[in-house]
Amino acid sequence: MNRLYTGAVNAEPFLGEIARHLRDLHFDAVLIGNAAAALQGAPVTTVDFDFMFRRTAVNLRKLKALAARLNATVLRPYYPVSDMFRVVRDDDGLQLDFMATIHGVRSFAGLRARAQTLEIGGASLLVASLGDIIKSKKAARRPRDLAVLESLEKTREEAERPPAGTGSAQARKRPRAR
Repeated sequence: MNRLYTGAVNAEPFLGEIARHLRDLHFDAVLIGNAAAALQGAPVTTVDFDFMFRRTAVNLRKLKALAARLNATVLRPYYPVSDMFRVVRDDDGLQLDFMATIHGVRSFAGLRARAQTLEIGGASLLVASLGDIIKSKKAARRPRDLAVLESLEKTREEAERPPAGTGSAQARKRPRAR
């Protein structure tokens, strides 16, 4: 796994703590945004962790329980994103944004189905695919999202490229049976 840094701080301990609490609360959420991209090798940074979740009464209770376990507060900031809940821990600046809708992604179920599971700090964490992260950033069209698109697309291309010595180039070198 690639290391994730927020500024000069190694963010893996934070993500491990978050992943363990999500697991213990049976809170189904998918890490999205630059943090998810960085875990997949993209050369991007972030100051927060963004998650998509299904907004239900049960999950809102789990969100409050997560905040309590993190010794944090749930805020409902006034942003154009209507379904966002921010979890903030003042002690160390930890910030989590939980969104029920994100640009470019039709459903939580689809995002979850395409996500990969990574082990962080002894717990599993669902991480959005680079394809979904790229779609979301293109659809949002915010300058900060557009600024990282080239890096994300290059990272995805490199991840999808077959290792040297395999793939169609190798197949062309093999003699054909007659």
